[in-house]
Amino acid sequence: MVDRDRRTLLTGLAAAAGTGLALEGVAAVPRALAGGRLGGAPQGRILPSIAPFRTPYKLERRILTRSGVPGSFDRLKVDCPFVFESCGRYYLTYVGFDGIGYQTGLAESDDLEHWRRAGLILRRDPKNPVVRYNIAMMSILREDGLHSRGSLIKVDGRYVATWFACPHPGYEQGPGVIGLAFSEDLYHWDITEPILRPDPALPWEAGGLYKAYLIKNDDLYYIFYNAKTNHRNDWHEQIGIATSPDLKTWTRYPGNPVIRTGGPKSWDARFASDPCVVRWGPWWGVYYYGFANDGHARDLLALGLDPYHLTKVPEIMLNVGPPGSIDEDFAHKPSIIYANDTLYQFYCCVSGKWPHSDRAISVARSRPWPKAREPDGAATPTPGPSASGL
Repeated sequence: MVDRDRRTLLTGLAAAAGTGLALEGVAAVPRALAGGRLGGAPQGRILPSIAPFRTPYKLERRILTRSGVPGSFDRLKVDCPFVFESCGRYYLTYVGFDGIGYQTGLAESDDLEHWRRAGLILRRDPKNPVVRYNIAMMSILREDGLHSRGSLIKVDGRYVATWFACPHPGYEQGPGVIGLAFSEDLYHWDITEPILRPDPALPWEAGGLYKAYLIKNDDLYYIFYNAKTNHRNDWHEQIGIATSPDLKTWTRYPGNPVIRTGGPKSWDARFASDPCVVRWGPWWGVYYYGFANDGHARDLLALGLDPYHLTKVPEIMLNVGPPGSIDEDFAHKPSIIYANDTLYQFYCCVSGKWPHSDRAISVARSRPWPKAREPDGAATPTPGPSASGL
């Protein structure tokens, strides 16, 4: 059974609103630039130049698509890219949807443009009531510099990842929870019990938890996560923080959410979701997507000198494309990496009308792409493991 609520909400609003909504910026910050800095930020804050964060050049083709293979974990949809470097090669985790729920796969690349499937790395477990129907890896601890290679960081000899899972079959059915997973080789993971569950005493997250992005700063681990209010038809999603000194005991920041939804005409009027955290000098940057009342989802950015006080940048970092494009509905769920003096932003692109919409993965970057482009298509399989599993 597919969760019609969340997907129908997004696609239904898109159909109803069309493109006529004149949107306000996500923050009431004047656009005037002074000395390369954005002046007039709330509470006297000054934002740095946004130029290093921009990726305006879309590849404009899908780099990873649904497999269409009967029985494969990614037969119907692919979603939620997370990109990193390991041992001189680029990798991307993604979640696939097969009509039952999410599971997590891995793809690999030599150039960040052409991708090969490497198989299923995180499976649901029918014997485990938490991950019986789905388990979606969201991030792996890695270098967090805006201009870093995104290399993975081991803790006590193992990689550490975050995942979320929902309790019922379908597309994000029921209140999600967040856990950790550990691996020595990227292909075999041991999962923990959930480390964060929705807290009914906190209205902003009472409806369930979603993406968790893990970073480490000094001696403290941070999880940035989005969660939803407990309203069936008109919930909001916002971003909060939990911290831990040891990956075992987690404490929510009492000032959550740190990125809240905006006003009715803002780009993030309904959702401020799926954080991707980078560091640039003294600045904390949180790429995230906003879902607006015009029915479109776009990638946005918030910046701060600490993780708890973030100012929304008054510009869209990645916008939806024109009608008929691969991302005419949503250009969202960002993942960032830097290579060859170029910043890359991977994202989930969505086009077409429900229930036949196409949910896939594409990429934009800070420099133009060569003009000669190959046809749109799925990532090629690697010899050995199939797309349906290792």
